[in-house]
This record gives sequence, structure tokens and C-alpha cells, in this order.
Amino acid sequence: MVNLTLALFRNARPHSLDAFWKKRQTLKLSSHFYGRARNCWSIAIRRVQRALMYVTEGRKLRKVHMKDVWNDRISAGAQELGYLPEGDRTLLEGLARSNVLLNRQTLGNLAVMEPRTFESLNKIARVRANEEYMARTLGPFPKGVLGKL
Repeated sequence: MVNLTLALFRNARPHSLDAFWKKRQTLKLSSHFYGRARNCWSIAIRRVQRALMYVTEGRKLRKVHMKDVWNDRISAGAQELGYLPEGDRTLLEGLARSNVLLNRQTLGNLAVMEPRTFESLNKIARVRANEEYMARTLGPFPKGVLGKL
């Protein structure tokens, strides 16, 4: 016969099972490590914590790296089409003023994968930049002389 009294209930350790599963999860995360860091709990917990910290930093750095890659692709595509180095800013401003709302990722992919599409976007941006330059220097356009985009 089992007596389920308050004293027995107080002595029971229900959180011991939680500790087992927590250790098991940590050891699963360390299963690809070499040496004692794979099986020894005191070493594995430190290595897993450090690895998770590096993964968190890596997610932030990946975003920065990909933005640099897209900018490099856009500037390389712009230089191929005759812009000065760092002329991608002119291209992006011309596209924004033409209401072509494409982000850097899309423009970078177009510059690499579809250069003809990127060239046509370049033409749109140049026409808009030329129109605005002419409007600034000569004043407003007479009606019917130059068409707007």
C-alpha cells in the first residue's frame, strides 16, 4: 500500500526529469563536436553556449554581408552600362523618381541574372535623370516637345 501524504509529496523531485531532458537536448546539440565536448556534460554545455552565441552573431553578419553583395552587383552592373564608379546611386535615384520601386536584392539579382532587363531599367533611369536635368537648367518643358515617362 502506498501512502500519498504531504511529506512524501514534498520529498519527490519532479524537476529531475526536466533536468534529464535539458541535458539530453544540450548533448544532442553537441553531438557533432569532436572529443570530450561531445559527451562530457561540463565541457559540452560551455561549447554549446559558445556555439549558440556565434550563430546569433552570424545571423546579423549574414544580413550585412548580403547587403554588401547586392550593392557590389548593382555597382558592377552600372559600371558596365557606362556609369562612373559609385554611379549606382544615380541609377537608384533615377529609378526611384521614375516610380520603379525595386529593392537592392532584386536589382542585384537582375544585374547578374538578367542583364538586358537591368539595361532597360538603366535606360528608364537615364531618361528620367535627363528630363529632370533639362527641367532644372531650361525651365519647364513646353507641351508636346518632350514626353514624360
